[in-house]
Amino acid sequence: MSVAAKSLVFHGAVFVLLFLAQFIVSDYAALSLTRIMVLAVYAVGYNLMFGYAGLLSLGHAMFFAAGLYTAALGVTRGGWGVPVSFAAAIIVGAVFSALIGAVALRARGVAFMIVTLMFSQAAYLAVLYFGAYTRGDEGIVVKDDLRKFAFAGLDMDLTSPVLRYNLALVLLMLAVSLVFWIVRSPVGRVLAAIRENEMRTAMLGYDVMRYKLAAVVVSGTLSAASGAAFALMFGYAGASFASIQYSIHPLLWTLLGGSATVLGPVLGTAMMTLLTDLASSYTDANLLAVGVALILTVLFFPKGVLGTLRQKWLGWLP
Repeated sequence: MSVAAKSLVFHGAVFVLLFLAQFIVSDYAALSLTRIMVLAVYAVGYNLMFGYAGLLSLGHAMFFAAGLYTAALGVTRGGWGVPVSFAAAIIVGAVFSALIGAVALRARGVAFMIVTLMFSQAAYLAVLYFGAYTRGDEGIVVKDDLRKFAFAGLDMDLTSPVLRYNLALVLLMLAVSLVFWIVRSPVGRVLAAIRENEMRTAMLGYDVMRYKLAAVVVSGTLSAASGAAFALMFGYAGASFASIQYSIHPLLWTLLGGSATVLGPVLGTAMMTLLTDLASSYTDANLLAVGVALILTVLFFPKGVLGTLRQKWLGWLP
């Protein structure tokens, strides 16, 4: 079996298992998996920029929040309906990430990280400043009746756990498929070359700025899509989702599962979310358990779980 065939079979098997899981696990576990899949889209988008293009960002929460608030305000104040609000969130995420990327990419290395952090903090303060619309830390609650819509002649209700689960699964499949296609295309190879040696890649004639900006836009758009899905599926948008903590989360999820692996961020999101939930049921110091898990991961899986497995045994993993 070829490398490409192995990769497709592996990724397909993962999604088949996720689809079948809803018929086996409890209602609470299905709800947790729905939340994990939505947030995994955020991590998958982050990984394209960090793992494959080598751009370390500490400001991705602003893209997540852009989608989150566009969708939430669209249905609560704009009266747009769920499909239009979700589409608007994706457009806002793409435009916002293009504007931020065009400015932030003028810096490199640590300077780029600091610039993205500054933009993210400005976005967080803007959310608090315009509290009359965003309701600040209190947040926006999307009522159940606003989460109902008609699509392709069918009545949809995002308060339905079954619909919510399967829509989250479809969104994750689309995000993973997009990144899988990018990293196996010539564009993905150029991004990897930029990550390894940006100057040499530029000397070979590639427009490095254009490729990096494309990575930022795709990454930011996926993050915005994740935020919009979260607001619409779970009916809430709050300022905490724009804080620096939510910029660090996708970085930790990616490192835990394995950066520069397509499914690594998905695994990392699941591991960290489930570990946090499990630790919270025993102690208030749940972050201590997460910290211990991260230390053990660094010791035994220095490239993340899937990254280390790929290095040692599964060299065909993309």
